[in-house]
Amino acid sequence: MRPGRPPSLRAGLQQQQQQQPGTPGRSRRRPDLTLPLPQRDLTSLAVPLPLPLPPSSAPSSTSSSGSSSLGGVPTPPNSVGSAPPAPPPLSELERVRRIGSGAGGTVWMVRHRPTGRPYALKVLYGNHDDAVRRQITREIAILRTAEHPAVVRCHGMYEQAGELQILLEYMDGGSLEGRRIASEAFLADVARQVLSGIAYLHRRHIVHRDIKPFNLLIDSGRRVKIADFGVGRILNQTMDPCNSSVGTIAYMSPERINTDLNDGAYDGYAGDIWSFGLSILEFYMGRFPLGENLGKQGDWAALMCAICYSDSPAPPPNASPEFKSFISCCLQKNPARRPSAAQLLQHRFVAGPQQQQQPQPQPLAPPPS
Repeated sequence: MRPGRPPSLRAGLQQQQQQQPGTPGRSRRRPDLTLPLPQRDLTSLAVPLPLPLPPSSAPSSTSSSGSSSLGGVPTPPNSVGSAPPAPPPLSELERVRRIGSGAGGTVWMVRHRPTGRPYALKVLYGNHDDAVRRQITREIAILRTAEHPAVVRCHGMYEQAGELQILLEYMDGGSLEGRRIASEAFLADVARQVLSGIAYLHRRHIVHRDIKPFNLLIDSGRRVKIADFGVGRILNQTMDPCNSSVGTIAYMSPERINTDLNDGAYDGYAGDIWSFGLSILEFYMGRFPLGENLGKQGDWAALMCAICYSDSPAPPPNASPEFKSFISCCLQKNPARRPSAAQLLQHRFVAGPQQQQQPQPQPLAPPPS
């Protein structure tokens, strides 16, 4: 840092600037003018983490390829009492093609050369300081123990040339972004799978905070899984908070955008339910459900006003009473009135008699070109 000027010199410069209104450093003519900006709930960026790792944890291992395999960090035992297996060495993974990109990084389909097994490799943007790396490393160690059929499996993390890379389960059907699901039977099956994953994460005190169609993946067996939890939240705290903010705001609950709506209190679990309900309704309608002329990438100010002050979106009149009731439960403006994920799993739309039979496979409408 450069040494500061002496107080007498600073006072002289300020007086000189006030006497010369043409100078670049002159005072503002109307210091009371400000630009209205949306209120951000900064405290909501912090999510209750699971318990920290045991103090007996050993340091991470280093692979022979010169890259540090952070996936080798000792992890808490999983539900059956054993630690998850170590990820394959980064040197054995071959990049096949890019399958997606977002605010946090780029996702590649990679193949494990010795076995031919496909994975998804997320390469995180930017250089992160040591504190952020330690936090991400600990979070990855915890997420590696998350084992549920509706949650994308996290296998581990690597560091190479200062770049962080996360190895994830590969879903060959890709994201549900832009897909339409007109069949209520199939939509109920999708909703049930996602809800079971949300309920599992919430039981582990993990709040996703970014449930949206882009983060819901499907495979050829029509298994739907939740992706991009945990690490995405950490990156949101350390990267530019305005990066892709509109796409995230579109699925935020009203009380997260405007804390005055709920006396400043924000329940992340209830926020996930709002985002989930909005996503399910978007699948049914085939478009973003907040207004005919309001897109999720449009005017952010109008979008925020619609979320906070307009009536909650609802299914069209031809939808079944069960589906209308289900969406109404998810999109309650008062977060205290939104059921939990476990309670929604008992709703007749996803647990009714019509869902006892597996819905017949049917093609999904392709995403818009």
